[in-house]
Amino acid sequence: MATARDEMPGLAWRLRPMTPADLPRIAELERESYAFPWSDQIFADCLRVGYYCVVVETDDGVMGYSVLSMGAGEAHLLNLCIAGSLRRRGIGRELLLAVLGHARDRGIRDAYLEVRRSNRAAIALYQQTGFECVGQRRGYYQAHEGREDALVYRLELGTLG
Repeated sequence: MATARDEMPGLAWRLRPMTPADLPRIAELERESYAFPWSDQIFADCLRVGYYCVVVETDDGVMGYSVLSMGAGEAHLLNLCIAGSLRRRGIGRELLLAVLGHARDRGIRDAYLEVRRSNRAAIALYQQTGFECVGQRRGYYQAHEGREDALVYRLELGTLG
């Protein structure tokens, strides 16, 4: 999986499988990125049960990650995060396409995800990738003032380029 990427001059990065040794850094990125982050134990459990977990690695170390579950012909994107300093450079899109391609190559037909209604940047990324909104889950996410709805998106993986 050590696929070298060079999206911008001077910024080389690669995807590799997530390991337990990565969890402290992943938890740090998670806390920096989300008001209601996943716990360290959730990431450990994802590794333990065999979810497809990868990291984005640069010369500065782990700078992003993704977690994808697969089963019954479907994939569910559970988490995708890029360090704030590397956002809006195409790395998140490449990470997303890589994990979706992994699922497609294993015979998975459809991918699903939930996203906060307020997360405009993520929604734009998913729509640009071809995801379509197929519903919502009311009160799905914890929020500072109660709960926030999730939008549910679906992508037929055969449409990936």
